[in-house]
Amino acid sequence: MRLSRFYQIQKTLLQYGLDELIPAQWQPWYARAARRCLFWLKNRYPEQSVAARLRLALQSLGPVWIKFGQMLSTRRDLLPAELADELAILQDKVRPFPGEQAKALIEQALGLSDIQQLFAEFDITPLASASIAQVHSARLQLADGTQAAVVVKVIRPGIEKQILADLALMDSLAVIAARLLPDGKRLRPREVVSEYRKTILDELDLQREAANAIQLRRNFEGSDSLYIPFVYADYSRSNIMVMERIYGIPVSDIAALEAQGTNMELLAKRGVEVFFTQVFRDSFFHADMHPGNIFVAREHPENPKYIGIDCGIVGTLNAEDKRYLAENFVAFFNRDYRKVAQLHLDSGWVPAHTKVEEFESAIRTVCEPIFQKPLAEISFGHVLLNLFNTARRFEMQVQPQLVLLQKTLLYIEGLGRQLYPQLDLWKTAKPFLENWVKQQVGLPAIWRQVKENFPFWAEKMPQMPELLHRYLEQGPRQQQALLLQLQALQQQQQRGKAQIISAVLAAASLISASIALSINLPVLASLLGAGAIALTVRALLH
Repeated sequence: MRLSRFYQIQKTLLQYGLDELIPAQWQPWYARAARRCLFWLKNRYPEQSVAARLRLALQSLGPVWIKFGQMLSTRRDLLPAELADELAILQDKVRPFPGEQAKALIEQALGLSDIQQLFAEFDITPLASASIAQVHSARLQLADGTQAAVVVKVIRPGIEKQILADLALMDSLAVIAARLLPDGKRLRPREVVSEYRKTILDELDLQREAANAIQLRRNFEGSDSLYIPFVYADYSRSNIMVMERIYGIPVSDIAALEAQGTNMELLAKRGVEVFFTQVFRDSFFHADMHPGNIFVAREHPENPKYIGIDCGIVGTLNAEDKRYLAENFVAFFNRDYRKVAQLHLDSGWVPAHTKVEEFESAIRTVCEPIFQKPLAEISFGHVLLNLFNTARRFEMQVQPQLVLLQKTLLYIEGLGRQLYPQLDLWKTAKPFLENWVKQQVGLPAIWRQVKENFPFWAEKMPQMPELLHRYLEQGPRQQQALLLQLQALQQQQQRGKAQIISAVLAAASLISASIALSINLPVLASLLGAGAIALTVRALLH
């Protein structure tokens, strides 16, 4: 099965002429010879660009490869711009599987003999269909006798087996690429595939998605900016998820938003605020915020609220990454390139041997022309990309924990500019970031840490007298034992030195005795020999 799939993939790649992506000088002789042997697999689309052929090939290989292409389209730090742009237009729309099959999967997962035991209505025709799952509308029978409009998300049958097989092949191809490509070490193809593996396998577990949605909903409870639909966790399984149905306007439908009088400027600014709140306040952010997953509530268009769905992919940052990232952004706002360079060194994103002056100069060369434009015309996401591309010259390796963040930032900025072209993302984000950085240092940060640690200290406080008494009682004994160990070690070292000296003197005496004997001085030779024996005995006795 694997060999058959491998041949199918190789056939598709060659028929789309994708071997052209690897320059001839990078191909070893055996690779070129193998390509000539497959003479019947010729490029059938020579009129298309290489980037277009790559997109078409991924589309023909199926949903796993389509999603892989989508992920690659966000890695502009790795791919040329023309390839990233072409992959960005991949559409994640596939033919739905039969509704009756979805109904049977729901009954099996929830242990129902008939779907009507739980759902008063169930639409056999899918509401939407994607590569991993499809969604059906329904009405859920609640325990209090009422009904709720819901959607039921169902994982495609057999998709996990196909995904695992294709992931194994992707990893094999990545190993080959890492060995053959001169830039393979920096591009880290196996790490890219590993990152994709984690992402797509997480999407297969709808209980994980349900947990993510519940967490995001709790984080934004009562918010005027973002609403996450309610998840009926009792009726969710690894391949089934039941959640509240929403009736918002797709965020990409600008005409409908304008027709109902939506405050587009406020909507755009709230998108930026939602992103930075998720990243810096919660350290937990929706990492798949493309327009297909975002809606706008129809109520109160003058005070618009986002609705987020499809929480299968989320990102997290640790405290150090958050601090360095926020300080980097603020330093960019203030055009402090020296601090940007130093932060990259301090965080370990670039090697320690990098000369900070040279790195600072390279960053200034890239960024100063950008800042000649009005702030409203500067792309936040592309500044970040330019920074990564510059750092690449200084051996900066890709930071996996920042990939989802970079992708989400590009989504948010593109969305904001689409909603309100005059959006000044820098002006919107700068106060938020500066305030966050201030909260991490000084008295507010100390007070917050005291409050966070106080329950632990309060728990340990009653034990402090006993712990102190034990320390005072055991401390002198431990110190005395340590002192005795040090004295024993010192005596051992002294004995060792004495043994070495005695052995050297014994050897010298023995050599001198041999010389005295050779020049007919038997008495002196006897005395020196006796001395050598005595010194040898002394060395052995130490």
